[in-house]
Amino acid sequence: METELLYVCEDNSLTVRLCGEVDHHISTGIRESIDFMLDECSVKTVVFDFSRVTFMDSSGIGIVLGRYNKMKASGGRVVIRNASGLVKQILEMSGVFSLMKYEEGEEGDAEHEKQL
Repeated sequence: METELLYVCEDNSLTVRLCGEVDHHISTGIRESIDFMLDECSVKTVVFDFSRVTFMDSSGIGIVLGRYNKMKASGGRVVIRNASGLVKQILEMSGVFSLMKYEEGEEGDAEHEKQL
């Protein structure tokens, strides 16, 4: 399954919607894409929307924690949104939710999304 990365940058927030599988095969590309967007957009919050993620391994945790450290260093924050099933269990077991907020919410406005 092909992995897609969609993002919305507005109102001091970068929403990153991951679609498909997040594993070690594509984690470098995802990290680089998100870091590029962080350099391009001046944001205080990064929101990871996992509603369309079908599989995630430990490299997904690394992506989230790396952006958490980057945002924390600049006074920002990271929010995890809409993880379900196995993905939510992986995030819970890793302790990610003790570092950042988790929320259930609506998916982003497709009209404003850009695909990498």
